[in-house]
Amino acid sequence: MMIKIDFEQTTALLDELAQTLKLLNLWQTEQPNATELASSAPFCCDTLAFEQWLQFIFIPKLTLMVNQQQSLPTKISLTPMAEEAFNHLSVNAKPLFDVIQKIDKKLTEQGK
Repeated sequence: MMIKIDFEQTTALLDELAQTLKLLNLWQTEQPNATELASSAPFCCDTLAFEQWLQFIFIPKLTLMVNQQQSLPTKISLTPMAEEAFNHLSVNAKPLFDVIQKIDKKLTEQGK
């Protein structure tokens, strides 16, 4: 039962992340090409903006893992990258930072 609750909470956080990206107009309707998505650099930083990585790689990958009830990553720290990537949004980025911090905390707690 505990695992199901964690999956549900993770799903809710991923939904909140998607909604926050949309509210800040950081959500794209057009998917990057296969080459851009196949980058081996951390966060695909050489081919994608961080919000693209969140939308097209992070959210779908974790959603798939949750749907298949796979073990989720427990050593995660998206917040520093988010702070760097969304610094230009100033105070508008607070809701985005908040949800990313919640995801970091939730996934890290699941590993304990």
